[in-house]
Amino acid sequence: MGPKTILIKHGYTITMNSQRDIIQDGAVYIENERIVAVGRTDELAGYGADEVIDASGMIIMPGLIDTHVHLAQALIRGCADDVALVDWLKKYVWVLQGNFTNEDGEVSAELCMAEMIRTGTTSFIECMIHSRYGFDGIAKVVERAGMRAALSKIVMNSTGYADNPDIMYPGMVETEEDCLRETDLMLSRWHGRADGRIQVWYGLRSLGAVTDDLFKRVVALSQERHTRMTMHLGEVVDDVRYVKDKGYKNLTEFAGDMGLLRPNMVFAHGIHFEDHEIDVIARSGAHIAHCPASNLKLASGFAKIPLMLERGVSVSLGCDGGPSNNTYDMIREMRLAALIHKPVANDPLAVPAETVLEMATLGGAAAMGLADKVGSLEPGKLADVILIDMRDVGLAPNTNPVSNLVYAGSGHNVDTVIVNGQILMRNRQLLTLDEEQLLSRAAKHSDALLKRAGIEITPKWTIH
Repeated sequence: MGPKTILIKHGYTITMNSQRDIIQDGAVYIENERIVAVGRTDELAGYGADEVIDASGMIIMPGLIDTHVHLAQALIRGCADDVALVDWLKKYVWVLQGNFTNEDGEVSAELCMAEMIRTGTTSFIECMIHSRYGFDGIAKVVERAGMRAALSKIVMNSTGYADNPDIMYPGMVETEEDCLRETDLMLSRWHGRADGRIQVWYGLRSLGAVTDDLFKRVVALSQERHTRMTMHLGEVVDDVRYVKDKGYKNLTEFAGDMGLLRPNMVFAHGIHFEDHEIDVIARSGAHIAHCPASNLKLASGFAKIPLMLERGVSVSLGCDGGPSNNTYDMIREMRLAALIHKPVANDPLAVPAETVLEMATLGGAAAMGLADKVGSLEPGKLADVILIDMRDVGLAPNTNPVSNLVYAGSGHNVDTVIVNGQILMRNRQLLTLDEEQLLSRAAKHSDALLKRAGIEITPKWTIH
């Protein structure tokens, strides 16, 4: 399990506390799974530790939190680039995922988590685990990798996608009772396990794949089981047509009628809300996972993030998946989130670097229901800490580390990752996962999956 006490010193410490204090020569002292002290290096000099980490030239900050992840899509990275959305789903993504074995699901999850750890993500929300991905195997990878995760079991009972009826690939279909039975089993088996690092949630499929009765049933079950929910909403304009065809004025009127507008819900994307709906979301306490790279690549649109933030909506960030983003690098995602809203708003002040960093840490903690446990470096909080090496020609001169991190950094600058007081990566070396073996397994499983699904992925240009 590594050292019981860790002292990290001499780092530019971005605390993300309520005052947003930054300590130029800062230190963090960790005992077991919790942060005991945060302050100047000289103030913490008296703390003896089993391991001392010199963070000179580095940022010390809270771990990043990715609130919309498809673990199964790491293994199908790049499978459908530059393809229209419905074809993207029908011809590639669903076909591949619909041919997964449990072992494919485990390998993909491990590949995804290795990338997340390498790029500074310490916690994540996996939005939809199909039974064919193997929930148990995925949970075991989380346990072994050392990350903090909300694992959401798919819940569905129909085969549509928004206002496109009966288009889902047969291998992706599950029955309502099977979904709910497996969710109950996984809640009893994994919720609160791995020293409290694993949560089990309900992962409602998109509109068109869940009936009204099932939406209401899951809301009641989430309250009864004291857990949370997540779903895609307003990612495509087809969602709006779907609810209007059902007689509703807009997405939030539908969501409100289903009981989905509540603090234990994380909506992914939230692009196609009307301005006045944003007030409804803010009042409900529901959370929005903003996924800028995916929204850009699939031409889904621009979420009204500046207005959401202004109206008090809880906004976090998500990388989405391997086919829609191609990376699980939250630092790159922060850069996009800080850039794309400025021309849309015609305002260079929109969504500044500091706000994006809040979304990637505090916003993610709130979405996971862990605002009192992670998201900032403060005594008593869980020790989810990352070190980012700023000694890089692409980050120099380091006059404003927050700005440099968001606008110029990438996950490749992450040096050390600690979750629950356990070091998962040190000096860019993964300690809980075997990277070399993983790369070999991923290649073999990818080849076998493509053959099984009858899909060939090749460059558009001729290979000689």
